[in-house]
Amino acid sequence: MITTQGVTVSRSGRRLLDDVTISLQPGSFTVIIGPNGAGKSTLMKVLSGEMRADAGSVAYGNIDVGLFRPAELARVRAVLPQSTVLSFPFTALEIVRMGAVAQGSTQPEVQARQALAKVGLAGFEGRSYNMLSGGEQQRVQFARALAQVPQAVEDGQPRALLLDEPTSSLDLGHQISVLETARDFALSGGTVLAVLHDLNLAAEFSDQLIVMHRGRITACGPAQETINDETIARVYGIGGTVGRLPAAHIPYILPQSRHR
Repeated sequence: MITTQGVTVSRSGRRLLDDVTISLQPGSFTVIIGPNGAGKSTLMKVLSGEMRADAGSVAYGNIDVGLFRPAELARVRAVLPQSTVLSFPFTALEIVRMGAVAQGSTQPEVQARQALAKVGLAGFEGRSYNMLSGGEQQRVQFARALAQVPQAVEDGQPRALLLDEPTSSLDLGHQISVLETARDFALSGGTVLAVLHDLNLAAEFSDQLIVMHRGRITACGPAQETINDETIARVYGIGGTVGRLPAAHIPYILPQSRHR
């Protein structure tokens, strides 16, 4: 379980996060939605241990994230950042192998090949990362995260996947595939947190949906309770028509132009 209590982050006089309290449970898939600048990626960085909060706390189980050594933290959570820039000509296999090495695997190459196969990139091991398409690079990075936490639960302790816009640059089929893989990780007992901009995907895959706006959480709960016309209008500043088909428990969103 990952919890935050009253997390606040300020930069240049502006509050990027304002008194954020959440609980991410093992076996659950939590999705954060919200407009650009809402604080989603900042929260992800604080949860991962990359950024320290100015106030409040973040804990994995009962242990404050700041008490983990880097190698220990690498074994309990893997992070897919919003974007990754590489200056060196690594192969796809070398990138994914880094995740397995960080996890302390005794067979990092085997683990890396398995992770590439899981994201549909078997046969890409020797391909230069910088020569891959944007979508292929995104899937390589997702495979790296999977290689870092190959088991959702290890030694009785749940592991976490923290995914910042994991479907960016992906076509529809691969968007679904990546989120299905993440959901399988959660169903196996792991904790998954993803930032998504596609509200329909967020509604379909999330067990818990967190709506962020101006650094604060404005709604939290199942998608059918948190996604509605009022929320869409208040958070995104546009009209929206929220329906309940084809599945009664999954809302879908038809955004409307401001100038209709």
